[in-house]
Amino acid sequence: MSFDVETCSANTVAWALGHEGSSEYATRCLAFVEDAIERSNDLEMFGGDDAAESARLYGASANTGVPPADALVFYESVGELFGERRDWGHVALSLGDGRVVHAWDRVRVDEYRALEALTPAPGWEPLRWVGWVPLSRALEGGRPRTWDEDPAAAAARMQAERFGG
Repeated sequence: MSFDVETCSANTVAWALGHEGSSEYATRCLAFVEDAIERSNDLEMFGGDDAAESARLYGASANTGVPPADALVFYESVGELFGERRDWGHVALSLGDGRVVHAWDRVRVDEYRALEALTPAPGWEPLRWVGWVPLSRALEGGRPRTWDEDPAAAAARMQAERFGG
């Protein structure tokens, strides 16, 4: 199914910025970006179980210039989660002009390269820039869906189901 990228983008950005300052998505960056896209547009998209897997699936490392508005922006994020130390990745949504909105300790807006200077959680390494993919790539294979569960509660539940944490 094809979605109007311009409409999806406007809805996604409005939803994401409407959560700025919220701590409900702390440590759940991929859930935040997916919820911004999916819930604001009544659709379900398909990516990886974590941001690093999504970056690989979408081919983010092929695009390393300044991310355009609407792009999903990816970083390496190595640390221990659920008893496993590896690259879990980090993802943000580009607002254009070099700015991104993302879930860190809270939902916040930063310059996309400044994320590498953020203080990581204890035992985690600083983020390392990977690249970006256009929103249209993330929408490929999407399908309509009506959401009825609170987004933050659903993110926590799905995280526990996928990783046992």
